Amino acid sequence: MAEEVVLLDFWASPFGIRVRIALAEKGIKYENREEDLRNKSALLLQMNPVHKKIPVLIHNAKPISESLIQVQYIDEVWHDTAPLLPSDPYQKANARFWADFVDKKMYELGSKIWRTKGEEQATAKKGFIESLKLLEEQLGDKTYFGGENLGYLDIALVPFYCWFYAYEKCGDFSIEAECPKLIAWVKRCMQKESVANSLPEQEKVYQLVLQAKKILGIE
Repeated sequence: MAEEVVLLDFWASPFGIRVRIALAEKGIKYENREEDLRNKSALLLQMNPVHKKIPVLIHNAKPISESLIQVQYIDEVWHDTAPLLPSDPYQKANARFWADFVDKKMYELGSKIWRTKGEEQATAKKGFIESLKLLEEQLGDKTYFGGENLGYLDIALVPFYCWFYAYEKCGDFSIEAECPKLIAWVKRCMQKESVANSLPEQEKVYQLVLQAKKILGIE
């Protein structure tokens, strides 16, 4: 039976990018269906009736929601190539913990950087940098978070890189100045085709943010 893999996605979503990288790492062919998030398709609403959000991974007509769960699913189903999660139970638990940390911190704090001003923005910037520094400590001197190979935590975090420029422009700060080792890690990740081909250009994401600010009436 032929594998049918469809991804309901939005080009700038760091969560969708995670799934794209995982699929690319495994060499899985799939159909990427771009969603209009202000006019969601009937298929999206049917496949993710609880959250009504992208990304949704549809494998042989069965939907899987939530990007980290999707990456784990991809790793388990196509386990013969490019393992993403460590086999060691402790290392696996640790990777899941830090991926959950990324989920709880990056998007919310990053959004606050471009959505707010003044004290609220300053607090978000401080929290964002502190979170990145904690992740930098976890990276240590390793090539990737997963060791010598791109792994689960790398895939959880690196998609946010395409949003860094927008955060820096809106928040007037430099992530590289604060976290040079993390940016060096990003550059290593970007040398991999699976990552480079999955992340949109930073300038394009920044223009999307400017449009969103205009729509929301944020000056």
